[in-house]
Amino acid sequence: MAEEGSKRDSIKMNMKGCQTNNGFVQNEDIPELDLDPGSSEHILGPEEPNAKNIQPYAGMPKEVLFQFSGQARYRVPREILFWLVVVSVLVLIGATIAIIAISPKCLDWWQAGPMYQIYPRSFKDSDKDGNGDLKGIQDKLDYITTLNIKTIWITSFYKSSLRDFRYGVEDFREIDPIFGTMEDFENLLAAIHDKGLKLIIDFIPNHTSDKHAWFQLSRTRTGKYTDYYIWHDCAHENGITTPPNNWLSVYGNSSWHFDEVRNQCYFHQFLKEQPDLNFRNPDVQEEIKEIMQFWLTKGVDGFSFNAVKFLLEAMHLRNEIQVNASQIPDTVTRYSELYHDFTTTQEGMHDLVRSFRQTMDKYSREPGRYRFLGTEAYAESIDRTMRYYGLSFIQEADFPFNNYFTTLDTLSGNTVYEVITAWMENMPEGKWPNWMTGGPDITRLTSRLGNQYVNIMNMLLFTLPGTPITYYGEEIGMGNILATNLNESYDVNTLLSKSPMQWDNSSNAGFSEGNHTWLPTSSDYHTVNVDVQKTQPTSALKLYQALSLLHANELLLSRGWFCLLRNDSRVLVYTRELDGIDRVFIVVLNFGESTLLNLQEMISGLPVRLSIKLSTNSASTGSQVDTRGIFLERGEGVLLEHKMKNLLHRQTAFRDRCFISSRACYSSALDILYSSC
Repeated sequence: MAEEGSKRDSIKMNMKGCQTNNGFVQNEDIPELDLDPGSSEHILGPEEPNAKNIQPYAGMPKEVLFQFSGQARYRVPREILFWLVVVSVLVLIGATIAIIAISPKCLDWWQAGPMYQIYPRSFKDSDKDGNGDLKGIQDKLDYITTLNIKTIWITSFYKSSLRDFRYGVEDFREIDPIFGTMEDFENLLAAIHDKGLKLIIDFIPNHTSDKHAWFQLSRTRTGKYTDYYIWHDCAHENGITTPPNNWLSVYGNSSWHFDEVRNQCYFHQFLKEQPDLNFRNPDVQEEIKEIMQFWLTKGVDGFSFNAVKFLLEAMHLRNEIQVNASQIPDTVTRYSELYHDFTTTQEGMHDLVRSFRQTMDKYSREPGRYRFLGTEAYAESIDRTMRYYGLSFIQEADFPFNNYFTTLDTLSGNTVYEVITAWMENMPEGKWPNWMTGGPDITRLTSRLGNQYVNIMNMLLFTLPGTPITYYGEEIGMGNILATNLNESYDVNTLLSKSPMQWDNSSNAGFSEGNHTWLPTSSDYHTVNVDVQKTQPTSALKLYQALSLLHANELLLSRGWFCLLRNDSRVLVYTRELDGIDRVFIVVLNFGESTLLNLQEMISGLPVRLSIKLSTNSASTGSQVDTRGIFLERGEGVLLEHKMKNLLHRQTAFRDRCFISSRACYSSALDILYSSC
């Protein structure tokens, strides 16, 4: 018994002298021993260490932790780290704001790469009926991506009674059956977007077909449709109409046609089957905007507005002035024989374009979904063309389509430079240029100028500032077909540049597996086709792909300055350069007879030898040339690369010969663009 009592006393003494290891306490809610404060017994006992000598340990209670956290050696580093984090965040915010403030506006999708214009009836036939269609375009999207295209532009595919299917729309909300169905269009649009491409489509607001429901209601004076078109009283006796004035159609003869149902004349700027809408009627304006919204809701990325200069006519109906005042008035039947001061570009026309822009802006608010607006400005003077850009505070078109190269019947360094400077000098500040050499109603470049200019004109388009626009087939050098055996009754001259796309050397050039095509294929399709050229290193297609790839990857081409070095009857020489990049591209194009050119006379300090980045003669690409004497054949062009720190646009001698579309500078240290140059 005495032995057991001794053990109990020993345990009791040990309990008095021990410390609790809180690292093993599982729950702080476990009740602790409640000792009487007055008790003479102490938990730590006589061997309790001084609190100042206790070192931090894992699992220490918060009372002990607070004792240490207040000490200077722990508090000061903690406060330093806190303020470092605060300062770092503020610096990052400030740097972000500064970068945003000095950064130039990013190029939008319609600026970042070339556009590819497709005439759908002639691109690819998918159902063997001899007519190209929307499914055919979808089948060839992979080919289009190999061209480094950013935007596909499809011309009119609306339901139409006209065989040409470009104008005279019967229903703006329907696909003409020859091209497919609305489901086909939706599938094509989805496929285009899946490829990372954008789609713009033609829109013709000026007129409709005479088969359109609006016109049929208007000629019977039904409700609001009574004044949807331009009607006027006119004399009509014995089958002969006396029009209200001498206004002429674009295709010749009077622009007034008598309608026996309404017993009045209606106005048509084009064919009599294409009556002009009355845009002074607010209901007409709303109808057009609703049609735009229909296609924007479908997901199209923009429109090319055709014939906008014809939207309004003078209300006074006075005769237009004859070009030749002495000509007998009754013999004036051709459109070119009048000054069209009362039927084109009337006051209020630009207000209509601005209203179209405002409608599209409602669909441009989603990031990355900006909607493009382009306007046709064919046969306009340069000052009138520039007005389509709008004002500095009121936007209209993103750009009017620049077709001035298509008006050139001969090429020289002088004529090409005149087209370039006319646009760049007159373009409003901050706007974006574009360049094209062909289109559906224009003689193809090969037939107009010669096949020796195919490569050099493509090099020109891709090395100028702005957006290059390619009409289908120009990348392989297609030409017009001959005007024989055409089954269409439409104006033959508008068909020659619309021949089927030449895909390979099989039957119908690979365009269709049917027994016939709506237009004959060109006789040269056995050698001028995609399949042949994609395997030939020296082909026009290979050069086009190299140029488009270079354009996509080089800031010098997409954002840089254009500076003229020389232009004469043969050559055009210019540079592309950008602040912050110590190299330049020198572009040398020869449009005339063979020539020997001394570049050292144009640029001081130029090395004797420079490397050729690209050449229209593929054998020369990658080689070097003697800058004291570069020999170029007719239609030959080279793109040279040169290290240069004193850029030409900074030099007084070249200041008046340098242009830029969207000013930017490059920081190699930060790898960013900034605007405060």
